[in-house]
Amino acid sequence: MGKKLFVLLVILMSLSLIGIIFVQGYWIKTSVDDKEDQFSMNVSLALTSVADEIQNRETKLFIERLINSDIDSLEPTIKSIKQLFLKGIDQKTNQPYIYSNEIFEEDFGYSPLFENSLDSIQLKRYYNISTFTTEGTDVIDNTRINSSQENISKIRRLSDLDKAMFMTTYKDVIKSFPITRRTSVEEIKALLSKELKERNLDLAFEFGVYSDALATKIRSENFEIAKRNQYSTPLFTDNDNKSEYDLIVSFPNKKRYLISSIIVMVVLSIAFTLIIIIAYSSALLQLLRQRQISEIKTDFINNMTHEFKTPIATINLALDSVKSPKIMADPKKLEHYLKVIREENKRMHAQVENVLRISRLEKNQLNISKERLDAHDLIEDAITHVLLIVEDKGGYINEHLNAERSDILANDVHFTNILVNILDNAVKYSEGPPKIDVFTEVVKNSIVIKIQDQGIGMSKAVLKRAFEKFYREHTGDIHNVKGHGLGLAYVKKIVEDHQGEVYAESEKGKGSTFYIKLPLI
Repeated sequence: MGKKLFVLLVILMSLSLIGIIFVQGYWIKTSVDDKEDQFSMNVSLALTSVADEIQNRETKLFIERLINSDIDSLEPTIKSIKQLFLKGIDQKTNQPYIYSNEIFEEDFGYSPLFENSLDSIQLKRYYNISTFTTEGTDVIDNTRINSSQENISKIRRLSDLDKAMFMTTYKDVIKSFPITRRTSVEEIKALLSKELKERNLDLAFEFGVYSDALATKIRSENFEIAKRNQYSTPLFTDNDNKSEYDLIVSFPNKKRYLISSIIVMVVLSIAFTLIIIIAYSSALLQLLRQRQISEIKTDFINNMTHEFKTPIATINLALDSVKSPKIMADPKKLEHYLKVIREENKRMHAQVENVLRISRLEKNQLNISKERLDAHDLIEDAITHVLLIVEDKGGYINEHLNAERSDILANDVHFTNILVNILDNAVKYSEGPPKIDVFTEVVKNSIVIKIQDQGIGMSKAVLKRAFEKFYREHTGDIHNVKGHGLGLAYVKKIVEDHQGEVYAESEKGKGSTFYIKLPLI
């Protein structure tokens, strides 16, 4: 996968994830807003119902007392308000007739309406009387009655007019009463509880009745006026549809109630969003790992053969030296170069198995047998592997083996390999002739092997990751320093398996120093 395609894919996936999170957040906010709107509407309807029930109860009581008052025992003053007379001849009987229709008012004076009250109201009653008279027969509402020269009248009460009059009278008179005589804390509390429960709003509330922004005695114990989470409705409207009282209700736990109503959906939404985030992070991590593996694979394919350059170059130099008549004539030197060729051939084979070793070490499948060995002998053996290349480049390897004791418990092959790896890196990362010094010293009950070079060095960031598997610092072109990033990881694993520790010091442009600390026998 190309770098541009990879970056584009990551950007698209990130934007998609951000979009999903944004949509989820917007959905949660919208749900809360919808619940709040629904809550407000239900509360407003409940308050309106409570106000109507209180006023209807008061109106009903007023009218019942008015109707049940003993007005029939009073002598009313009767006067006519409207009169209508019609005279004509019946077209069917040819008899003359007289039709009259009158509205009368009965005034009963003043009568009390409420118990234990000094307030009173003037009561009046209205009647409609209609009369249809002929010479021999009276007809009232199309019903013929035989009565000789007798006027029969039918009286009908003006119920609609009475009702309107009662309501107008009630609203004008009752508004002079104090609020404490018109309702009570218990009544409002009971009605509010009933109306809220009918609308599935089962939560705590506080209420109060205010008159022109002033508190009245009709209020719950913990009610406090505030601007938020409160709802109001007019109470006891007059004939002009105005009211001097407001019923105000507050809900201290409103936010908790709204959240609890959608908590299941919110939790599920957050859970699924987290799953998506985790899945995305895992997918992105896998992509990065796959990309890294792809790069490692490419580097490995391009560079693995170059890992043989050191042993092959050493073998070529040894063969060139063997061809020399001077060397051929010297059996000791000939044997030395043949030994170098044999050792480098082994090292080539060891390079092939380097990757397999790391894999086995990761899985703890590599069984390393150890024996008593002299660390100085192992160091000299490792130096032999790279000495010809160093000398060919005009460099040197100086030995400062000053440790008084050097016996360690180690594996010959693996420990030699880690020393060769460090020495080989010192050669690779030297811009000029390699200049390498190897020191040993005893610190308490351990031997410390110090390999110091004067190469290009490492930055602090690179030094922190130097012993990580597959990590390599590229110094420009990918092919200028060959390797697959396993050398120092292999070193760390082997040293730790020997109950030792390895670390490095380096400064860019001033070289590097590697320390290997192993317990002495």
